[in-house]
Amino acid sequence: MPSSATRKIEKSADAYRSIGEAAEELGLQPHVLRYWETKFSKFVKPLKRRDGRRMFRPEDMAALRAIQTLVHDQGMTLKGAGKLLAEQGVGSVLGGEARIVAPADSSDVAPSISPAREMQETVRKAFEAATPDTPASGTQERLETILSDLTDLKARLDAARLKSAA
Repeated sequence: MPSSATRKIEKSADAYRSIGEAAEELGLQPHVLRYWETKFSKFVKPLKRRDGRRMFRPEDMAALRAIQTLVHDQGMTLKGAGKLLAEQGVGSVLGGEARIVAPADSSDVAPSISPAREMQETVRKAFEAATPDTPASGTQERLETILSDLTDLKARLDAARLKSAA
């Protein structure tokens, strides 16, 4: 017969949860919940007992699930997730109705060229410079430099993927 410590107690959806129970239910570490509590204080407000222990209410759990969806599943930043929750609400995120859209007026944002786009433009110019009639002497060298840069970028991306998978 299993001991009382090994038996898992099923709680109702309306029950309050300790930080350990909340973390286990969400598959996160308790320190993540404490951090999110500071970053999303408008949505996550667990009750604190006299002994200082946090008790997460059902609405706190819903907010944490919404944050988890936005940050972990959708890849949003914490700032972006907070803005979306403030604009569209926890319910719309959990219901799958929240829409991630670009700002309506982006004329005040200066366009920035990404390093990848800049690299594409460099390659395009290098190929345009090499015509069959007049082979450009610097074209081979530029293409080798670009290939070296791309190889370095790929190595860094592979290292980042391995690090995040671990």
